[in-house]
Amino acid sequence: MSWGVDNLPYGVFSCPGQQPRVGVRYGDKVLDLAAALHDEVFAAPSLNPFMARGRAAWHDTRALIQNKLTTDRSVTERHLISLDQVRLHLPFEVADYVDFYCSIDHASNIGRIFRPGSEPLQPNWRHLPVGYHGRAGTVVVSGTPVKRPQGQLGAGVFGPCEKLDVEAELGFVVGVPTSMGSPAGAFEDHVFGVTLVNDWSARDIQAWEYVPLGPFLAKSFATSVSPWVTPLEALPRIPGREQSPEPAGYLRRQGDWGLDIALEILLNGEVVSRPPYSAMYWTPDQMLAHLTVNGASLRTGDLFASGTISGPEQGQRGSLIELTWNGDEPIKLPGGETRTFLQDGDTVTIRATAAGLSLGEVSGTVG
Repeated sequence: MSWGVDNLPYGVFSCPGQQPRVGVRYGDKVLDLAAALHDEVFAAPSLNPFMARGRAAWHDTRALIQNKLTTDRSVTERHLISLDQVRLHLPFEVADYVDFYCSIDHASNIGRIFRPGSEPLQPNWRHLPVGYHGRAGTVVVSGTPVKRPQGQLGAGVFGPCEKLDVEAELGFVVGVPTSMGSPAGAFEDHVFGVTLVNDWSARDIQAWEYVPLGPFLAKSFATSVSPWVTPLEALPRIPGREQSPEPAGYLRRQGDWGLDIALEILLNGEVVSRPPYSAMYWTPDQMLAHLTVNGASLRTGDLFASGTISGPEQGQRGSLIELTWNGDEPIKLPGGETRTFLQDGDTVTIRATAAGLSLGEVSGTVG
């Protein structure tokens, strides 16, 4: 998949003995932007100062980088560093983290698992993108080990999670803030780009604690993100999925913000699912509109994620709880092993592509 001038995702890297700084990925190298563009904003250890500059700066900078890489290679060549010589860091300082629940296929599957014989979707689901506030402090970069959480598993039962799961998601990174009391404007005026997310989930802790206020300790122990943030400008857009009933006025879509992104979930190196982002019911502009309609403010570095991405087919489910139907239908791995949920030592990798462009991957090993 391409890492060329049509892609150019941003990240934060460091060389041995040097401080982290901002670069863009180009092929199997990273371009040191502070050196190549002579702009100190890229000497910062996060993308936040650059993202705060806004949409015009994002566009102009991207065009400048593309120009330098295609017509001025003699100058930029010395600022390209091989990826095997750098360490990749969390690409932005996470201000707040909100997770949505925007896949109708995922929500329907979960409803059928836990409420068999009843309507799978709750009455509000088709009227608003359901979400919850997560924990920014435990958002970690790909490759960070994930420790199995402990918690209450039932009345009087405390211990390590026995149903550790993954959730393949797409995250949206906010660059331009809003003031308290003012809903966000156009989606592309605020959101800088996207990153892959694995929202690790402790399903047994979740099942016991989520009534009546929703996810808490079952989600807050770790959320992994890719080291790369792909600019919105690089992504091909498609019409969103048809919605019925028609959403409230503030949720009317702002143009085509469906995204044709193909994901893969790998368990110990083997593909176990291929979720399609194009199947999502609620689009990211609707997520942002709902997130801020009550006047809640945005901050540079806010992250909001799509929720588990699942399609209508069995091989398109974005979590193990769906793939194994809560453990009743174990999946088979090469070599004869089976899994219902994650075991210690398992490595999960989520990767994605969009129109030939790579969005990178997010990976973590249960320790």
